[in-house]
Amino acid sequence: MEEDLTTDLSELEDHLDGMLHRVEHNSNTLKLLQRFEMQLLSLNSLAEMIEFILDQSRELFELDIISLCLVDPKGDIAKFLEYDRYDYHAKDNLLLISEEQLVAKDGFLSKPPFLGTYQAEDCDAFFPAAAKKPVSVAIIPLLRRGKCIGALNLGSYQTNRFVQNMATDFVQHLGSVIGICLENNINFETMRRTTLIDSLTNVNNRRFLEQRIDEELDRSKRTQQPLSCLFLDIDFFKRINDQYGHQAGDFVLAQVAGVIKKQLRSNDVLSRYGGEEFVVLLSQSDQKIAREIAERIRLRVGVFKMEFANKVIPVTISIGVATFQPDKLNRKPTADIAVILVKAADTALYAAKTNGRNRVEEGGLLGG
Repeated sequence: MEEDLTTDLSELEDHLDGMLHRVEHNSNTLKLLQRFEMQLLSLNSLAEMIEFILDQSRELFELDIISLCLVDPKGDIAKFLEYDRYDYHAKDNLLLISEEQLVAKDGFLSKPPFLGTYQAEDCDAFFPAAAKKPVSVAIIPLLRRGKCIGALNLGSYQTNRFVQNMATDFVQHLGSVIGICLENNINFETMRRTTLIDSLTNVNNRRFLEQRIDEELDRSKRTQQPLSCLFLDIDFFKRINDQYGHQAGDFVLAQVAGVIKKQLRSNDVLSRYGGEEFVVLLSQSDQKIAREIAERIRLRVGVFKMEFANKVIPVTISIGVATFQPDKLNRKPTADIAVILVKAADTALYAAKTNGRNRVEEGGLLGG
């Protein structure tokens, strides 16, 4: 009788230990999920969100493999990522698929999350770049308003990490959070492109510049680092329109914008100012660096082959440079400095035009 009681107590203790372990595990999982959500919600762009999901969440949830599949029927997501200079082509675990490819995967993506053993026939398409295939997987559809917008795919080399009878509340919640954030980011990027992007050249417009220049100047004052401004103008642009046609002129504008963009850093700001004019803001760049970048842009535009309708169009560009160096003793209003800086670069551009075009002129160093 005493032995039976001892055995029963031992089994009860084991059962209670198991329950406490599960409670502790679930509590830790909840904390990880809350941490993931907070970090996800703090991100400012679609590119940052994708980078966080693919890289940081793998470590956060102790996963062996993770991939993200996004439905991109019109190529909008690809354009958003290219605009932010995010090299999505280099991400083997990021899949941008068409509507047709979605239909091929619809057997999985129209159902609740799949948790279980890796099945090559069904799962290979979600982990195409994995040299070593996972043993157990969770394929989580990202659904918004009854429509599939992608899938989050988790893989593990542990056979019991994801099993068929496992409760799916956690992964469904994870999919819902990512789906909401993804939709919000795509909507924001769409709005940004509509209101702040020049549709012809695919770079920022003047409205964006007017918002951003105050931010850059405030940062310059705070860090005591210089901010340079380039004012660029395509030489004899009216002649290009008259000789080759306005479609050719539009083509040249877009090509020149692309050439300029390739010479800039990710934190530089390029905007179409109006007509054939562009403005660039170079953060943490003194006169010497700004001059070097301006000369590099001028040379690249001059040698770039502009071919339209089987005709090569010769194109050159003139550039004015001005630099703001913050002065601790003199605090001019930011709005005033913005006007002065752009005006100084514009004046330098006029000098470049007057002195023969296809050249860079400097407008001096400004304080404030």
